[in-house]
Amino acid sequence: MYFHHSNEMWNEFPDLVAGALFVEGVTANVGVTDRLATFHAIAEERLAGSPEGEMPEIQAWRRTFSKMGLKPTQYRCASEALLRRFRQEKSLPQLHPLVDLCNAISIAFAIPIAVFDLAKISGDLEVRHATGRETYLTFAGETEHPELREVIFADGAGQAHARRWTNRQSGLSAVREDTRSVLIVAEAMHEAASSDVPKLIATLAAELAAVWSVQARTKVLSCSSPRFDL
Repeated sequence: MYFHHSNEMWNEFPDLVAGALFVEGVTANVGVTDRLATFHAIAEERLAGSPEGEMPEIQAWRRTFSKMGLKPTQYRCASEALLRRFRQEKSLPQLHPLVDLCNAISIAFAIPIAVFDLAKISGDLEVRHATGRETYLTFAGETEHPELREVIFADGAGQAHARRWTNRQSGLSAVREDTRSVLIVAEAMHEAASSDVPKLIATLAAELAAVWSVQARTKVLSCSSPRFDL
């Protein structure tokens, strides 16, 4: 099994910097509250300086969404949506220790992070344009079909595990109580992405080692080295 972006995606979005992390041995019976507070404080400090919409990381994704033909204030990248909620509510919902940790790191870096339960993915996972025949399971249990040419995370069985690229993940491969193996993907487009994404991935790997005592495999992807073998 491997993860990659299609050649077409790299050609259309040459500013993309993507980081991937694979880890086994995740459980739900750990505490991360103190660790979350550290990253929440970083996000709070950043938001005190400027709203999320003015952050370079978010502005870059807004430009990307516009390029994809999407209204960026209607469809927000995951990190902007989280930052917006955090600014308004001063907290984020607690779902699963790993998801909570990834969300906290996401708002600290203002970079979207996707977490996939590998047991629910069939074959390889590719970020590509949809054909219109793929299926997407919402968190409400409804089945949708991504639009033709929409950017999705698609597996070998034609299941879309995320719609509108970094906008919304699928309920199918969401992390649950019984999740053990995961693929984590962080993607950025801003000017400092080439240094920020590796830093984010290293931070996440260190947190995984500290909380779960597991060793993650990581890779920063590029157009010249686009494939991450799991």
